[in-house]
Amino acid sequence: MCVGTPMKVLAVEGCSALCEDEAGRQETLDLALTGPVDPGTWVLGFLGAAREVMTEDEAMKVSAALRGLAAIMNGGDAGDAFADLDAREPQLPPHLEAARRAGRSAA
Repeated sequence: MCVGTPMKVLAVEGCSALCEDEAGRQETLDLALTGPVDPGTWVLGFLGAAREVMTEDEAMKVSAALRGLAAIMNGGDAGDAFADLDAREPQLPPHLEAARRAGRSAA
């Protein structure tokens, strides 16, 4: 399984950036999909490429969720890794919510 990882940009050279995840693992990511970014920016790294720019808050939430999943996979408890989801009602994607409001059972 491939999972995107939040990574902080440390340095930029041309169309690639040296990035680091919360565990201190560094990787050079291609910036073709995000365009130019500045050092200090958080990106979602996936298969050698920065797939999207993230806020620090988003990066911390994704990192917490990944830690929670790792804990579960090792027989532990997720703790508060999904606290942001526990505190709200499930949300439908916009096109399905529009269909629901219109009384349709399919998009």
